Amino acid sequence: MPSLTLPYAEPYNPAPPPTEELDYVDLPVLDFSKTSTPKGWATLAEIAKNAMATQGFLTVINHGYTAAQTKRMFDIANIPFDHVPPEEKGRYVSNMKETGSYQGYKLPQLFHIENGVYDRKEQYSINFDVEKRSHPEALRPFLPEIEAFGKFCHFHIVHPILKLLAQGLQLPEETFVDMHDYNAVGESSIRFIKYYTRPEEEEIKTKNVWLKGHTDIGSVSVLFSQPVAGLQILSPEGHWQWARYVPNGLVINIGDMLQFLSNGFYKATVHRVVQPPPSQGGLARLGLFFFSMPDDSIVLRPVQGSPVLEKMRKEKIPSHEDNEGENAAPTAEMWRKARTASYGFVDLKKEGNVETEVINGIVVKHYN
Repeated sequence: MPSLTLPYAEPYNPAPPPTEELDYVDLPVLDFSKTSTPKGWATLAEIAKNAMATQGFLTVINHGYTAAQTKRMFDIANIPFDHVPPEEKGRYVSNMKETGSYQGYKLPQLFHIENGVYDRKEQYSINFDVEKRSHPEALRPFLPEIEAFGKFCHFHIVHPILKLLAQGLQLPEETFVDMHDYNAVGESSIRFIKYYTRPEEEEIKTKNVWLKGHTDIGSVSVLFSQPVAGLQILSPEGHWQWARYVPNGLVINIGDMLQFLSNGFYKATVHRVVQPPPSQGGLARLGLFFFSMPDDSIVLRPVQGSPVLEKMRKEKIPSHEDNEGENAAPTAEMWRKARTASYGFVDLKKEGNVETEVINGIVVKHYN
């Protein structure tokens, strides 16, 4: 009989929230405790539809993953950074530019931010299939828990959101869920990220930006809220606002792929990471994420049969379906490989505070 004792993980003790009165964004809230009744579900569908059609972000509470489970996952998330020697990390680095995949380590000092300053972000990404590749020795005892975490996020967080968003387009609830098969070939992943502090001269050169404003590649991104401030969201009015810490809450946003599938109705909203406020100065920022993507074979053209999207098409919103030849709608695999291989590696065209590149005929913007 297998042991019920979990392997020891050194506790990760999060910092207290910032004391400053920051300009926080007011995100709509999805209370998953209301999903059990038709009335509650209908209410949540309307909230999700309006949130993702305007801000592209929302908060989820009462999602079923306990505070103790979340604390345990943050303990595990810190292991690849603080408990793996540098020489061992080097053996598990992802070759993003060649493979178009984030699986494995992305080490600091790789992405250029501005004025010769490179990022101080370290991350470790793990596929649904935790056995898809090998992992550092310190992380191996925790793979069953990591796999269970990914499965929970997929079925109990992402799937309900996809159903709510399909309902918002007056489509069958399973429309987007069917594009996210747990057993299909794809690149959905658990990701641990740690931002390290930088010298003051680098903060000045980058205007305190740690990660440029960008949209996510996939369909639904799940961030487990943590107290060190840094995430900022670009409002529809063009203002950067801070994301508020919600104990055991989730910050959810839409990525490129769902924007394409919804013909732009659901917004892949621009967000960035900046230096924490003074009350949290000198603190590293540990993040726990789940990035969901459609199956690799899904073609990223607008879904059919939605009365909401049919009305939009009359307004002629540009999408991949307007392109032909090499710029025709890509598959999910093509898009995530192209964006992953280019991010931080290609020269961007500067237009004021916006830097652009063209991928599959679509202009991709980065904000500094």
